[in-house]
Order: sequence, then structure tokens, then C-alpha cells
Amino acid sequence: MTVEEFEEFYAQAVARLTGQLYVMTGDLQEAQDVVQEAFVKAWVRRGRLERDGRPEAWIRTVAWRLAVSRWRFRRRSADAWDRGSGAPEHVAPPDPDHVVLVEALRGLPAQQRRTLTLHYLCDLTVEQIAGETGLSTSTIKTHLVRGRAALAHRLRDPRMEEAPDV
Repeated sequence: MTVEEFEEFYAQAVARLTGQLYVMTGDLQEAQDVVQEAFVKAWVRRGRLERDGRPEAWIRTVAWRLAVSRWRFRRRSADAWDRGSGAPEHVAPPDPDHVVLVEALRGLPAQQRRTLTLHYLCDLTVEQIAGETGLSTSTIKTHLVRGRAALAHRLRDPRMEEAPDV
């Protein structure tokens, strides 16, 4: 992949990948950071990416792994903080302007959220998701079914439910 081809690929894919990682992580700034870092890693191996034929999937996978590594680091740091001088007493509530869907997605386990994103946002088949994540197709199907059910439950409007018979 030439420099010009990589720049064109970047221009076409960066917004889409950032959006996908935003849905997966629930944090726009984190998504932007990990996608940029994944593109930096891709730059070094751009020749191999072209031969593999799936550079977008490679970047998405690397970005996801970077996000997971950052979560683990933050978790370990928070645990160390809790063991040390104590946790802060007050945490600000979530911003009320967050989209309801993003909040519902954040409530899902990370693998369900990732699987739903890859299937619905990235338009990947179950087999493609299995190849990208290293999970079996039956596990992917299970994540999709459970994720959809959890989202349906979280997104239901109580005003739309029928009143019980009196």
C-alpha cells in the first residue's frame, strides 16, 4: 500500500471506525484515541495490510484491544487508589444529554456490546465476527440474542405498556 493509498484509506475509514469504536466503548474521546493509535500501528505494516486484504478489520481489532488494555490499566489504577489513600467521595452523575441508546449499550457486557456493534454497525456476518474476535459462531449468536434481549428490555418505554386489568 503506497503512502497515497494509505492516506485515502485513512480518509475513508477513520470516521466510520471511530463511530464503531465509540459504540463499542461508550466513550468518544477513547474511541478517537484508540483508532488513531491503531492507524499509527497500521502505518508501519501497511504493506502487509494490503496483502491480508482486510485492513479495516485489522485496525478495528487493534483499536478494540488497545481500548481493553486501557480499561485494564485504569481498573488496576483505581484498585490501587482504593487500597491506598481512598476513593473520592463524590462522583458526578452521568451527563443527562447522553443518547438513550448509548446508555443502554453501556449497560451491556463488553462482549455483547462489541458483537452487536460488529453485526449491526459494521454489518459483519456471524462468521466474520467469529473470525475477527476469535470466538465460536455459537458464542457470537448467543451474544447477539442476549444483547438484543437486554437492549429491548432497557429501551422499553413504560408508558407504552398496557395498564393491568383492575
